[in-house]
Amino acid sequence: MSACCSGSCSSTPPPDGRYRKVLWAALIINFAMFGVELASSLAAGSVSLLADSVDFLGDAANYGVSLFVLGMAVVWRSRAAYAKGVVMGVFGVLVLARALWLGLDGHLPHAGTMGAVSLLALAANGAVAAMLYAFRNGDANMRSVWLCTRNDMIGNLAVMLAALGVFGTRAGWPDIVVASIMACLGLSAAREVIRQARAELREQALAASVPESVPAPASARSPIIEIRRS
Repeated sequence: MSACCSGSCSSTPPPDGRYRKVLWAALIINFAMFGVELASSLAAGSVSLLADSVDFLGDAANYGVSLFVLGMAVVWRSRAAYAKGVVMGVFGVLVLARALWLGLDGHLPHAGTMGAVSLLALAANGAVAAMLYAFRNGDANMRSVWLCTRNDMIGNLAVMLAALGVFGTRAGWPDIVVASIMACLGLSAAREVIRQARAELREQALAASVPESVPAPASARSPIIEIRRS
């Protein structure tokens, strides 16, 4: 599921045109994979695959927000990262609730569809992660984009394991367990994004509250002792 860490990066310069192109490519890939996984999750009856499909949609929205604030001041990029962190947290709670609800139904998902689609999703996220790797240490907004993609790859591997579990046990509980893990990953990532974004916002507020230094008047300067020649 979607995911930011470490200290403030308010001094990071604005990203170049290469980063903008990478975000556009990532947005297109994630939106396309959302459609593929949504249809496949409905056909397979898999809650973990459904969680992964909605996660692709969330990532596409994240990339769209990142493109929107790309040329703005650092404070706006930090605010956008904070908002994304809140959305990620809400999404994690909803997926967890959905997994627990469907767990009571006892429905058996189709393991073959789960495995094939999760393998395709892993390849898509791997391509996006390779493009974003060079920008992983930027500000909170850039960092959140990288962490979202990294955690998505973990989620794809988890869905593959769930498919193997469903195939081996002929039960639906591996699908429910994986969906719950993915929800917890989303909550953890949301916490990290919000933490760094808040740190950057505090730094910006502190910098704005410090008045600029004003040159001291001539009367307050150190006196100059003149030595007269006798």
